[in-house]
Amino acid sequence: MLQATIESILQEERLFQPPADFSQTARINSLEAYQRLYQQAIADPETFWANLAAQELHWFQKWEKVLDWQPPFAQWFVGGQLNMSYNCLDRHLTDGRRDKLALIWEGEPGDGRTFTYAQLHQEVCQMANVLKQLGVQKGDRVGIYLPMIPEAAIAMLACARIGAPHTVVFGGFSAEALKSRLQDAQAKLVITADGGWRKDAIVPLKDQVDRALADQAVPSVQHVLVVQRTGQEVSMTPDRDRWWHELQATASSDCPAEPMDSEDLLFILYTSGTTGKPKGVVHTTGGYNLFSHITAQWIFDIKDSDILWCTADVGWITGHSYVVYGPLSNGATTLMYEGAPRASNPGCFWDVIEKYRVTIFYTAPTAIRSFIKTGEAVPAARDLSSLRLLGSVGEPINPSAWMWYYQVIGGERCPIVDTWWQTETGGILISPLPGAIPTKPGSATLPFPGIVADVVDMEGNPVGANQGGYLVIKQPWPGMLRTLYNSPDRYRTTYWEPIPPKNGNYLYFTGDSARKDSDGYYWIMGRVDDVIKIAGHRLGSAEIESALVAHEAVAEAAVVGRPEESKGEEIVAFVILEDGYVPSDALVQELKQHVVATIGAIARPSEIRFGDALPKTRSGKIMRRVLRALASGETVAGDISTLEDHNVLEQLRA
Repeated sequence: MLQATIESILQEERLFQPPADFSQTARINSLEAYQRLYQQAIADPETFWANLAAQELHWFQKWEKVLDWQPPFAQWFVGGQLNMSYNCLDRHLTDGRRDKLALIWEGEPGDGRTFTYAQLHQEVCQMANVLKQLGVQKGDRVGIYLPMIPEAAIAMLACARIGAPHTVVFGGFSAEALKSRLQDAQAKLVITADGGWRKDAIVPLKDQVDRALADQAVPSVQHVLVVQRTGQEVSMTPDRDRWWHELQATASSDCPAEPMDSEDLLFILYTSGTTGKPKGVVHTTGGYNLFSHITAQWIFDIKDSDILWCTADVGWITGHSYVVYGPLSNGATTLMYEGAPRASNPGCFWDVIEKYRVTIFYTAPTAIRSFIKTGEAVPAARDLSSLRLLGSVGEPINPSAWMWYYQVIGGERCPIVDTWWQTETGGILISPLPGAIPTKPGSATLPFPGIVADVVDMEGNPVGANQGGYLVIKQPWPGMLRTLYNSPDRYRTTYWEPIPPKNGNYLYFTGDSARKDSDGYYWIMGRVDDVIKIAGHRLGSAEIESALVAHEAVAEAAVVGRPEESKGEEIVAFVILEDGYVPSDALVQELKQHVVATIGAIARPSEIRFGDALPKTRSGKIMRRVLRALASGETVAGDISTLEDHNVLEQLRA
C-alpha cells in the first residue's frame, strides 16, 4: 500500500457564496445551521440518526436499538420493520401526492411515458404479484438487466415490496460479466428486455442473457422475464422465458408491502472489478432507506415543485440512490432518460431539460467535459432557465470544468453540489449543502452531518493542511455497506484493515487519496492507484489533469504513470483538443510548459498523446488501467466489455 505524502501545489482560491435567494428557501439555509447539525451529530450520533429515522420514514414496527457496532460490522435500527417500496409509494397515496408525477421517462427514439404516484404504485404491485406467480419468495435474489426504461425502476420497487433482494447489472456489461454476477448472487429470476436503445442503435440485451445462461451456467435461474422494448425478434426458451406485458396484464394490483427487518438484505450491487471476482456490495433496508432519503433531501434541497434528473443508469449506485429510491422516498418527481449525448444529437440533454423544465440536474464530470468540447452554442440554443441546482458525481471535477458548468449551464445563478461517495457508502458523504456551504471549484467541500471524515497517513495519523493522504471515515453511518456478499473476510481486509485500527477504533479505508485545505475543505485527488510517484514525490493525477484542461486548447485530459528506471514513474498525458486546435510538436511543448508553470517542474509530462476521445465506460468513467497499459506498450488485459468505443484504443496506442 502506498505511503501518501502528496503535496498539493495546484491551489484554488475562488469562493462562491450560496445565492441569497436560494438560501432564503433552502432546507438548510446557512453555514451556522449546517454547523449546528454537524455538531449535534458528533455529540450524539445515535440520537441524531434515530430522530431522522422517526421523522422521515414510515415504520411498521419501531427499532429496539439504534446501532449495534461490532467493528467492522454494523447493524442499524435493530428490530425495526419497514419496507422501501412502501416508503417510496404507499405513504404518498395519502399525503397529498397521489396524483403528483412520480416518474417522467424520455425514450431514446423520442417516445415517453409518465407515472403519477398512484399509477406507479399500481404497476409495482402488479409486477410484485408477477414475481410471486413465477415462484419468487422473500429472500430470493432477482437479477435485473434492463435499459433505462420505467420497467427498471418498477422491477426494483417490486422486488423491494416482496422482500426479494435485487442485483441490477448495468446493460452495458457483457454476457460474461452478467453471468459471474448472477452466479455469485444465485439469482432465481432475471428481468431483461428484447433490447434497448443506445446512441441510435439497439443493444441486444436478451441475446446477452441467453449467452450468460447457456449450458446451465447459472442453474439457480428458473425464469427470464422479458420486457418488449425495441420489438426485434428474440428467442424465447419454453418454460423459462415469459413476456412482461403478458403477465402484467392479468396480474392483480393488490399486493401489500412485506414488513422487512431493518437489516434484511435490500440489494446487492457488484462493483465493476476489472480482474478477479466482482465484489457484491450488500445494502440493507432501514439504514439505506434513511441515508438515501435524507442525503437526497438536504443535498438537492428537494421541494415538491422540483423535477430531479440524475443522468446515471440504474445499474450504478447513483441510479439506485438518486434516480429511484432517494427521490421517490421524498415524494419527488424523478426523471429517467434512456439516451445519451451522441453525434446525431449532442444537445439531447439540454433538450430534455427544456422539454420537462428540469430544476435539479446531476451528472458526471466526464459528461461536462464532453459538453465543453461541443461548445457553448449548443446549450445556448435551449431554454435552461428552469434549472436551480446543479450536481457533479463520479470523479473529481476540474476547476475549469466546474466554472464552465457554473457559468454556461447554471447561468451563474445555480449552486453546484460537487459530491463524493461510493457504491459502498450508499449515499453522498462529502458535499456542499447548497443553501449553506460556500463552494470552491473542484472541492467536494465538507462532510454531510453525521459523517466523520479525515485525511491520514498509513498509520492512521492525521496529516497537515494541504498535505495529501488517505481519505477515511471514522464512524459508522446508516447507509454503509454491511459486508460483501458471501465474503465477510474480503469485506474486512478490503475496507477496514489497510489502515490498522487503534485502540479498537476502526477506520473505513475509501481507497481514495485526498487533502484538506486550511478551511477544512476536502479535495479528492483520485484513487490511490491514480497517484503517480516521481523521484520520491507523489502527485495526484487529478491535479495534473486540472492543469492541462485549464489550457485553452484542451477539452479533456487523462494522466497516468509509466514505469521509468531512474525516477520510478514518469507522466504520460492523453489529451483531447478543443475544436480548432491540431496536434503539433509546438503544442506538446506549450502544454508541458503550462503544467510546469501551474504545478512545477516535477509534474512535467514526459509524453503527451493526442486523440479524438478517451477510453471510457458506458457510464462515462475513464478506464485508467487501459491508459496505463497503452502508455507502457502492454496488452490491455482484463474485462473491457464496458468500453464505449474500442476504436479509441488503436488511435491512442499509436
